[in-house]
Amino acid sequence: LVVGSDISRCPNTPWPTCRGYLHKRTHSGFVKGWRKRWFVLKHDGCLHYYRHKKDEGKCPPLEIIKLEGAEVGMDSSLGKPFVFNCVPQSGNRAFCLCATSNQEMKRWLEAMDKATHPVRQTHVWEDVTLHNSSLPPLAIKNPECLGLLHQLDRSTDMWVQHYCILKDGCLYLYASIRSTQASGGLYLQGYRSVIELKPPSEEFKTFYFCAENKTENQRWITALKMSIKKWLPLHQAIQDFMNRPLEETRM
Repeated sequence: LVVGSDISRCPNTPWPTCRGYLHKRTHSGFVKGWRKRWFVLKHDGCLHYYRHKKDEGKCPPLEIIKLEGAEVGMDSSLGKPFVFNCVPQSGNRAFCLCATSNQEMKRWLEAMDKATHPVRQTHVWEDVTLHNSSLPPLAIKNPECLGLLHQLDRSTDMWVQHYCILKDGCLYLYASIRSTQASGGLYLQGYRSVIELKPPSEEFKTFYFCAENKTENQRWITALKMSIKKWLPLHQAIQDFMNRPLEETRM
């Protein structure tokens, strides 16, 4: 099974995402100057960078920069075009970056500026899922599927066993059936149901699971498909309700 986006991130949070190569100014090591790095601005407002594009998703980032509250702006002091700075709120280190064109620089500045001042929106499932994640597994009422699944830990290439509860398009992960609360969870909305669950955007992290046998594997796949189908129409109905115009007050 391949599923989900992390439950710890509100699924409709309107943070921008941006990715691409930038040159980063460095003053460390024997070589001083500009180094080409692959940068990724995540939905959570954090800027990750890697040595190469191929390292994204396979290797830990070289560094993670939290952009909320940071100062971002152009820098013409170096006499080099398309240079801009990022000074995180925490710490006194400044990151000096250089794009390949004026258009690229504006694209990054716009995305990073929005990430420095995030607009948080409440989500219909946020309170429900956070409440459910604080419950023991068997306390979640009317689950659509439950049982053991093994999750692939990409950092160690080892399978970790979880007791899992599927409820309303959310998969809750527990260390065991005796756990008092979930150790994590995955939002499944937006994923397409085929043999594997394909994410709606490459920005979402992919999680790999396997069941104890073929029968259990098929049981989980069927339940996941049904849960996602149930979630999407309800989500759309709630969004339509929230977006409807206010009625005029009658005297």
